[in-house]
Amino acid sequence: MAVPEFIVKLREKIGTDPLWLPGVTAVIIRDVPPGAPFHVVPDVLLVKRADTGEWTPPTGIVDPNEQPHVAAVREVKEETGLDVQVEALLGVGAVGPVTCENGDVSSYMDTAVRCVVSGETDVPVIGDDENTEVAWFPISNMPVTNQRFRMVIADAVAQLKHPQGFKPRMGYEKRNKQ
Repeated sequence: MAVPEFIVKLREKIGTDPLWLPGVTAVIIRDVPPGAPFHVVPDVLLVKRADTGEWTPPTGIVDPNEQPHVAAVREVKEETGLDVQVEALLGVGAVGPVTCENGDVSSYMDTAVRCVVSGETDVPVIGDDENTEVAWFPISNMPVTNQRFRMVIADAVAQLKHPQGFKPRMGYEKRNKQ
């Protein structure tokens, strides 16, 4: 997996000690076409991670001085080859700590956003070495097992269908009652 150069330099100084990083999760939803039968549901674009074999939305680390929405667009382009626009904030929450195979420990302040594809939505080509597959899945039959990702995908559909009533999630444990 490609490690950003700024992290390589930090790791030279701190070794495997815990590192706090900004991250992004880009949930790309392809809505149901107008006039589709009632049983048709939106699709979500997922990538199959090379390191774990897990299906997830595209994710990544925000570079120094980069805005999270810009990082989300960049990560989707790098991982899928698709151009997207960020349409909505889904939430912000802490993730981790995560221990990599080499012993590096990191935690992330993740910003999750809902995106739409700008232009053609055909199944893209894998854009980097972080993933082995890219595919669209109906949200009713997606291979996502991680509860946090299932939650942000559900949030993306809820925000798409009811934008006025949607409140971004603050934390990934469960929906805050307000």
